[in-house]
Amino acid sequence: MTILRDPAAGSITSEPLILDGSIVSLEEVLAVAEGRRRVTLSTAPNFRERIARGNAFLERLLKEEGVIYGVTTGYGDSCTREVSASDLEQLPRQLYTFHGCGLGEALSEEAARAVIMVRLVSLCRGVSGVSVELLERLTWLLEHDVIPVIPEEGSVGASGDLTPLSYLAAVLCGERDVFYGGQRRPTAEVFAEHGLVPYRLKPKEGLALMNGTAVMTALSVFAFARTVYLAQLATRITALSVHALDGNPYHFDAELFAAKPHPGQNKVAARLREDLHAAKTPRNSPRLQDRYSTRCAPHVIGVVEDALPWWRQFLENELNSANDNPLIDAEQGKVMHGGHFYGGHVAFVMDSLKQACANLADLLDRQLALLVDARFNHGLPSNLSGATPARASLNHGYKAVQIGASAWTAEALKLTMPASVFSRSTECHNQDKVSMGTIAARDALRVLTLVEQVTAATLHAACQAVELRGQLADAPPLPKRLAGFLDDCRQTFPALGEDRALEHELRTLCDLIRQRHWSLYDA
Repeated sequence: MTILRDPAAGSITSEPLILDGSIVSLEEVLAVAEGRRRVTLSTAPNFRERIARGNAFLERLLKEEGVIYGVTTGYGDSCTREVSASDLEQLPRQLYTFHGCGLGEALSEEAARAVIMVRLVSLCRGVSGVSVELLERLTWLLEHDVIPVIPEEGSVGASGDLTPLSYLAAVLCGERDVFYGGQRRPTAEVFAEHGLVPYRLKPKEGLALMNGTAVMTALSVFAFARTVYLAQLATRITALSVHALDGNPYHFDAELFAAKPHPGQNKVAARLREDLHAAKTPRNSPRLQDRYSTRCAPHVIGVVEDALPWWRQFLENELNSANDNPLIDAEQGKVMHGGHFYGGHVAFVMDSLKQACANLADLLDRQLALLVDARFNHGLPSNLSGATPARASLNHGYKAVQIGASAWTAEALKLTMPASVFSRSTECHNQDKVSMGTIAARDALRVLTLVEQVTAATLHAACQAVELRGQLADAPPLPKRLAGFLDDCRQTFPALGEDRALEHELRTLCDLIRQRHWSLYDA
């Protein structure tokens, strides 16, 4: 598995995550997806008996009544078609077969690993009518890192992620392709190497695997983690920018922010005070008001910080839900038909998250514009060029980087159109109102990639600007926390003297940002 360095999450743990139907956090899913934690299925008798009871009730109902949606009937609009007894075993295979029409790029191995994990968590709730054997096979995929190749396009987010999840169902049955050992290979070959016989889906297991929100929820786990880190890193870069611009560090006064008590906004202001060593505001600061991109940074970043708790609530509720249809209540002895496969909560989180995060890009892009402009940067060289005066005419510093950041910001802002408002009636008007949650999640990840690119560019330039400020007469000392962070950054990229191509350094920075490389603030 790919191992990512994550100081906030800790090192690889030897303690496996035991799945028994208990609540699982977003961070636990992320740790499994990133290869930092193993998963095992609980051996507790009460858990396994609860799972078995659901499957046994389904089998009994099938014998007694003979008609169960998705078990003895067609799917969706075809629910009125009865399937003959001789074809019942073939029905689940037909479901994943005709849904094998996904297009687009394949999900990354980490994302597909998260999909398996999310589906496992849901099925372990014990109301999907699946067998313990199916849960064991899903766990086996994670344990041996045999990861389905899942095309990212083709889901409208209700009835769940049918088409992409068909690739998980097909792989369990020995079909289609997997990522294994860093290669894309036919599933049948990999199973044969392990001496594993393809799984035969039991009644309703094909439907239970596919009729859920696992793909959109898995993608949202990554989006959430990246957003948490970007909010913190945008705060640190703002502190660097304020210092480099010789700005007013007292814009973040505690009493000032007590007058507008949004908790996340106040958290950002407190972090900036600590970074800038600006705990006590003087009677009347000699430097009055900085431009909004620094002065109002807590108000921009604070929107993200204040949204994180309810985003988490929506996503963790979805993660820990039974979201297929129908659900099987073995205790009460009934089959419950509903619409829990609808991904509206995930769609709403992803649509709002991408808007809030695009604003982070816009904030940092505006800070970068101030840093490179000699009219506004209070004495720094034009474009933050580090060239000697004799070479100044040949060197252009961060001119092109700022153009690139502007392009990435514009694209991020353009992509903030909510996906959830584009519901389309489909499947013979059975699915006549759908969530578009998976598209919303994919859009959010693309926006986050662009925000990370802007963040990398502004971080690179802000470090340069801070060092250039330090070379000027009467420059204020660099606060200890910022000095330590600057030293850490300089382990990755050097100061810019003569112009050089920065693509490789920016790509490296983007990777480090995505890997949450720097420890920034305590929770």
